[in-house]
Formats: sequence, structure tokens, C-alpha cells
Amino acid sequence: MSGGGTDDDVPKVVAKEDQAKRMKSFRTRTVSTVVMLGGFVCIVWAGHVPVMFFVLMLQILIVREAFGLGRMAQEELKLPWFRAQQWYFFAVSTAYLYLSFISSNLMVEVTVSSRSLALLLVWAVKRHLIVCFFGYCAGFVMFVLSLKRGMYLYQFAQYAWTHMIIFMVILPTSFFVSNTFQGIVWYLLPAMLIVANDIFAYLAGFFFGRTPLIKLSPKKTWEGFIGALLGTGVFAFYISRLLASSKWLTCPRHDLSLGPLECEPSAIFFDRAFTTQELAAEMPGPLEELLVGLHLVLPTPAWEWLASRTFTVMPIQLHALVMSFFASLISPFGGFFASGFKRAFKLKDFGDTIPGHGGLTDRFDCQVLMAVFSYLYYWNYIQASSRSVGDLLTDAAQLSPAKQIELLFRLHNLLVGEGLLPEGSAPTELLLRLHNLLGGEG
Repeated sequence: MSGGGTDDDVPKVVAKEDQAKRMKSFRTRTVSTVVMLGGFVCIVWAGHVPVMFFVLMLQILIVREAFGLGRMAQEELKLPWFRAQQWYFFAVSTAYLYLSFISSNLMVEVTVSSRSLALLLVWAVKRHLIVCFFGYCAGFVMFVLSLKRGMYLYQFAQYAWTHMIIFMVILPTSFFVSNTFQGIVWYLLPAMLIVANDIFAYLAGFFFGRTPLIKLSPKKTWEGFIGALLGTGVFAFYISRLLASSKWLTCPRHDLSLGPLECEPSAIFFDRAFTTQELAAEMPGPLEELLVGLHLVLPTPAWEWLASRTFTVMPIQLHALVMSFFASLISPFGGFFASGFKRAFKLKDFGDTIPGHGGLTDRFDCQVLMAVFSYLYYWNYIQASSRSVGDLLTDAAQLSPAKQIELLFRLHNLLVGEGLLPEGSAPTELLLRLHNLLGGEG
């Protein structure tokens, strides 16, 4: 080889170039991650309602990327307004989901709003299901009327693609809205665990990765997968304790205001001493079943020693560990699903919105399963039965006017009887006359 070089130098040069590209990608990815985390912290600091709109913004951007995947520009030139139809279905589904999740908050706003706004909010809560249904029907009719000869297959494929996006992306991620109003921590913690898992998997794979994990995603390694499981568990245990110290994050928001929050923190945000058996009772069924199995197989002295152990920990730290296992073992398959999808379309990334990361869909593919799991886990194991004032107002709004007057009348009598209101504190006679006028009983 001329110039004093040899063929043996070629692999070394290629290896150096490859290492340089990896380091450049690492730096770019690190910088963009820091910027995203900084912006996310600012949104969380702004409160529950900004977080809700942040989720909506992410959904819009992800749907934009997803709609783009199924686009065939040469076909759409012959179908004006077809893209608008897809966004219309997105708007209808989003309106239905968001109004369902914040209906109790809207009802609280009714009590502090002007009469005209209160009437609008009550109507929106009571009728949003039927309104959204007919809104969908209108979109369906528009789609059928827009069918053109020679374009049927493409149009029906796009219609199916639109509904798949709504079902696979919009519906699951909207559960984060419900989580947010129960306390920002119930959105922040699951979302952070997915991000942490992704970071730990990347770092462990970058420095130690040798063994391929799955063919769908060649860069994923067993070392990265296991390292992410361990790292995410440790992160979850300590970050949940840190988040629990902030009332801004742990207090639920029952209205749609942006002001300060005050509440009596739940017992899960305070240290508690557990025996092994009490620990099992605090956690979901599988841990309790595991202890039953250990009781059967362990010698009596060993079981007595294990049962007598005491742990002092915040219950939220235990729940965070459960979520970390889901984030590490199940949620990554959302990413693998997305990888297979990109291979089907022969794409490297869903987009280039985030430098070093690709599109938003590339970063939030694992959040889809986590959103549903965190919602179900919260309502099954953390707050299984809880009725807020907003929930009760939502129920009251479904009653007839006569029943609403009756409810108010009886509630007033109850509060007077319990000494919470003085005699004559409300126009009881007027309420009774209205009740009789509207045909009430009792």
C-alpha cells in the first residue's frame, strides 16, 4: 500500500471513525436530553393544567409524525381535505377523552364561574358523550361521501391507520391526564421511570453491551436491558422519596386553577415500619402469594426470622419499585413494537424532531403502556375508593331539576342537624316550595 500505510491500518481507521461517530452521537443525545429535562421541569413547576396541555401537545406532535408515515403525496393530491378528516377524528376522540377525565374538575369550576359559563360547563359535562358520538358520526359520514373511484383501497387504509393511531397512542397516553389531577407525582414518577430506564439502558449498552437482545432492535443488548432494570429500580426507590416531599407534586388538583395547593398528604408519603407480612399486605397480590409460597417451603426457624424482619420505608417507594419493574420489563416492548414498525416502513426514525433521539414517537413509544399501567395500578392498589367533591357534583348534574333541588334541601337539613350550619342559614322554605313546584317527593 503506497504512502507508508498497510492493509492492517484500514480496520483501525474504520474503528476510530466509528468510535468518533458514537461519541458525537452520545454528546448530541446528552445535550438534547438535558434541554428536554429542563423544559419538562419548568412545565411541572407551572402546575397540573400546564402538564395537561403538555400531554396534549405531545399527542399532537406524535400524531403528526404517525399520520406522515401513512401519507402518499401523489394520492393525496387527488383527495383534498382528506388529511383534515384525519385531524378531525383526532379532535373528536381527544375531546371525548379529556372531558371524561376532567369532568369533576369542570364541575368544581361551575361553583366559582359566572352563570353563563356555569351553564356551558354543566352542559359540556352532561352531554359530552352524545355530542362526541354525533361528532364522530359526522366524520364518518364525511369519509363515506369523500370516497372516490380508484382510491377506495388507499382511503380505507388511511381510515384504518387513523383509528389505529387513536387506539394505540391517543387513548393510552390520555390516562396521564387523569393521573396528573390525582397529583402530579402520579404522572411524573411513571414518566421519569421510562426516561430513566431508557438512559440506563443506553449507558449500560454503550459501555458494556456485547450480547444482542432482540433482532427487531439490533442495538439493544442484554447488558443494557439488565443494567436498566437494576438502575431503574434504584432510581425509583430514591426519586419517589424525593418527590414525596413536595406538596405541589403530591396534592390532587380538584379544579382547573393555577394557584397554590394545600392538602393533608396521604399516608403513603410518610415513613412507616413494616414487618415482612405487613409489607406483603401493602403491595399487590403477587408479593403476598410469594410469601405464602416461602412459608410453605422454608424451615420454620427461617420463616420466623423472615417474618419478624422490620423495614422502615415510605409506601410510595414500594409502589415505585413495582412501577420500575413494569418500566424495565414490559414497557420496552413498546419500543420493540415501534422498531418493528419502522422496519416495515424502512425507516431509521419516526422523525427528526429531537436531535440525537429521532422523532417524538421514538422517545415516547414506551410511555404508551406505562400510561395505562400507572392509571390502573393507581386506582386498583393506591386509591381504590375515593370520591371528590367534583365527582359528586358530576353525579348531581345527571339528576333532574326536581332531584337536584331535593338533594340540596336534604343536604341542608343534614348539615343543620349535624351543627355544621346554623338554623335559618339557607332559604329552606323557598327550597321546599321549588321542590314541590317541580314535582318532587318527600
